[in-house]
Formats: sequence, C-alpha cells, structure tokens
Amino acid sequence: MNTKICEYRVLIPVGSVELEGDLTIPAAAQGIVLFAHGSGSSRHSPRNRYVAEVLQQEGLATLLLDLLTADEEEIDLRTRHLRFDISLLSERLVSATDWLCRSPVTRQLNIGYFGASTGSAAALLAATKRPDVVKAIVSRGGRPDLIGPDLNQVQAATLLIVGGNDFPVIAMNEDAFSLLGHTLAKRLEIIPKATHLFGEVGALEQVAALASEWFKQYLMG
Repeated sequence: MNTKICEYRVLIPVGSVELEGDLTIPAAAQGIVLFAHGSGSSRHSPRNRYVAEVLQQEGLATLLLDLLTADEEEIDLRTRHLRFDISLLSERLVSATDWLCRSPVTRQLNIGYFGASTGSAAALLAATKRPDVVKAIVSRGGRPDLIGPDLNQVQAATLLIVGGNDFPVIAMNEDAFSLLGHTLAKRLEIIPKATHLFGEVGALEQVAALASEWFKQYLMG
C-alpha cells in the first residue's frame, strides 16, 4: 500500500471559468487518473470516489473534477442539456489534461481517464485531441456511442465496462467497441446481473478491480 503524500483542492482555469477538483497523489505514483463524471453527477459521486480510493491504494494518483461550474450545474438540473454537450465537456477535459502536464506535482505522471455515463464520451473525445498524452481509458456504464465516428481516432488503451442487465447500454457499447480501430488495446467487459449504476452487491468492487488492473498495466508499466 502507498501512503498519501498530497491531497488537496485545486482550481483549474478553463476560459472564463474555474473548475473545482480533488487531487490525491500517493507516494511513488507513476500515473494519474482524471475522472470525467456523467449525467447529473459531480466529483462527490460516491461510486467514483470509491473507485478513486481503490486506485489510490494501488499507487495511482487521481483527480476528481467537476466539468461544470456550480452555476452551470444549477442550469443543467433544469434543462439537462449541458450534460450532453460532449464537445464542451471534452474541451474542459483537455484543458485539465494540459494543466496536469504543466503542474510541477503531476507533469511526470502518465495520464489516464475514467469516464462514467456521458463522461465516458467526453473522455474518449478528449483522448483523440491529446493522443500522445492520454495512455488509457476506462468507461463505466458509458455512452461512447455519443461521439460516433470519432471513436476510430482513439489511440489510448480502452476498457469498456457495462452491467449485464443494462441492456440498451450494452448494445451501445458493443457498437462503439467495433469502431475502436486504432487503440493500443481494447476490451469490453460485461459484469453479470449488474445494472447501470452497479449498485448490486460486489458489482462496483468488480468495476474498481478491473479499472485498477487496466490502469496499472498501461500507466505504471
């Protein structure tokens, strides 16, 4: 196990706004995973925070980031349109990625993305804009279909995780998987009996274990 040596709140400037994030860096970390939250979620998501804690225990740094400001989240609660603005969300992920590359405490770390729901689409699209930087992606119950033909441009090693009872999303991920043509590696993992939020006993633990294995292989090798 690695002892945390750095854990603090960060503000990342993106155009005219600042995004809030929680950065944790274990001792001797070699990689960092940037979390892209999905529909109506935030960096306080208990599911993603659980996965982040598992990754931290394995020696991976994490950045849990809100892709929308507090004001934007208020608007989105009413309109539900910003969560599907994949272009906006991916641009903000790219800005956060560039920030990680500049920061003295993270610039030496290999970068990966963990995306959930619409955040997965944003992560995949952002990866196409920084192909030399983003090494690995894990999608949990994601909507990779939302970026369509851009999937063919993804070069990062990509793991798609879907619940076995999340039927519409299974089909979306199977179609997206077939379009991932230039990745370093790709894998589609279906967790039996799990639903979209992986709330079943042991389901989220399986997600965290799969993600940890994937990121250790491609960020810490």
